Amino acid sequence: MTAGEIPMFSTDLLKDKHVLITGGGTGLGKGMAQRFLELGATVYICGRREEVLKATADELKTKGPVQALPCDVRSLEAVEHMIDSIWSTGPLDILVNNAAGNFIARSEELSPNAWQSVIHIVLMGTLHCTMACGRRWLAAKHPGTVLSISATYAPVGSAYVVPSAVSKAGVEALMRSLAVEWGNRGIRMNAIAPGPIPTQGAFSRVLPHPGLESVALDRNPLHRFGTIEELANLAAFLVSDGSGYINGEVIRMDGGEFLQGAGEFSNLGRILKEEDWQAIKPRRRS
Repeated sequence: MTAGEIPMFSTDLLKDKHVLITGGGTGLGKGMAQRFLELGATVYICGRREEVLKATADELKTKGPVQALPCDVRSLEAVEHMIDSIWSTGPLDILVNNAAGNFIARSEELSPNAWQSVIHIVLMGTLHCTMACGRRWLAAKHPGTVLSISATYAPVGSAYVVPSAVSKAGVEALMRSLAVEWGNRGIRMNAIAPGPIPTQGAFSRVLPHPGLESVALDRNPLHRFGTIEELANLAAFLVSDGSGYINGEVIRMDGGEFLQGAGEFSNLGRILKEEDWQAIKPRRRS
C-alpha cells in the first residue's frame, strides 16, 4: 500500500449521519457527496438543474444512499418545502452550504440583476437553508452541524468579484454569529475558504483568460491548485463528531496563497486588456 492509498478516515466516520449538500450536483458539492457516502452517510443533494442532480445521484448510488432534490435555494418557499420533505423521514444532522455563483467583471459594468444573481444564491441561499435547519434543530433539541464554503477573499474583499466578496463576507458573519448564539444548544458552525480548485464550469468563469491560470499558479507557494478530494476530506473532518470542539472557525485551504497576497483577483487590472474584458463579458450573468 502506497502513502497515497493509506485511508485517512475509518469508513464509518459519518455512519448514521444525514447530510444535505446544496449545489451538490457538480464540482465541490459532488466531490463532498461522494466522500460522505464513502464514510457511511446518507446524502441529499440539491440544485436547480434536475437532470444534473439525477445523473449525479445515479452515478453515486453505488457508494451509498443518495437522493436528488431539485431546489432553488434563492426561494425560501422552495427551501422550506425541501427541508419538510427530508424531515418527514427523519431530521438532518449536517447541512453543507455549497451553492454558489461567481464571475469576473468590472464592477461599474454590473447590472442590478448581476449583483442579485450572486447575492441571492450565495448569501440568501445560505441564510434560507441555515435558518430552515436551525429552527427545526432547536425546536427538536436535535444537535446539528453547518459547514459553509466561503472564499479566501471574504475577510479582505477582492476587486472584480465584488458581489461574491460581499456575499461570502456575509456568510462568514452569519456563521460566526450563530456559532455563538446556537453553540450552547448543540449546533456547530464552521466554514472552509478554499483557494483555486479546478472544477467543471465554475473554474472557467473565474479564470476565463488563458494567462490567468499561470498567474494563479505562480502566486501560490506550493505552485499547484487544490483538489476536490483534499477539500472533501477537510469537509468530512469538520462535519464529523471528531471535530466537536471546533466552532465558529473559517479554515483556509489554499497552499499558503493568501499569505502571499490578499485579493484573489486584484491584479487583473494589470493583466487584462480592453479586448480581454470584452471577450469575457458573455460569460457573466446579465
